[in-house]
Amino acid sequence: MGFRSWVWFGNSTPDERAAEYPCDQYLEVPARKMVRAITVKANPDLTFRWLCQLAVAPYSYDLMDNFGRPSPRELTTAAADLKVGDEFLITRIREIEPGRQISGRAEPKAEKVFGPVALTYAVVPMDGECSRIVVKGWLGKRGPLGGVMRAFLAFGDAIMMRKQLTTLRDLAERDQLRARSA
Repeated sequence: MGFRSWVWFGNSTPDERAAEYPCDQYLEVPARKMVRAITVKANPDLTFRWLCQLAVAPYSYDLMDNFGRPSPRELTTAAADLKVGDEFLITRIREIEPGRQISGRAEPKAEKVFGPVALTYAVVPMDGECSRIVVKGWLGKRGPLGGVMRAFLAFGDAIMMRKQLTTLRDLAERDQLRARSA
């Protein structure tokens, strides 16, 4: 995978890039697709529960992305029962399918910084006790520098989201091992 492909499609498969997700319908402006994915050696329910934690913290580089506050390393009750209208990262949840996916569109104040953004975070079951987190997003283009800003955002997001997904994977796998040992 070349650098450009890594920026836009890091670790995703052709099928994941071609799949349709709720976020595909959220933007009315020209947008560029990005897809990121990671395999998790934990059951889909546990993986989804960790995905819900993104409602309380970013789970990437906390010093940069969370004003130095550490993202919780244990599941919290604050993220146990998400619903339409709740904040989720830079978006407001538009659709949620418990155990499967959370989709949203950027809030107006986030849109001023990042431009139009629509995201779906999905958990895809695999064989055995494994799952895959797939994130599909659309980055909208607005204004004369929109294309440049969109490319810059995609590059930064590739780094931040890679850390986010590996952190969620590690925490879900840790909890899966704890459950097996109990």
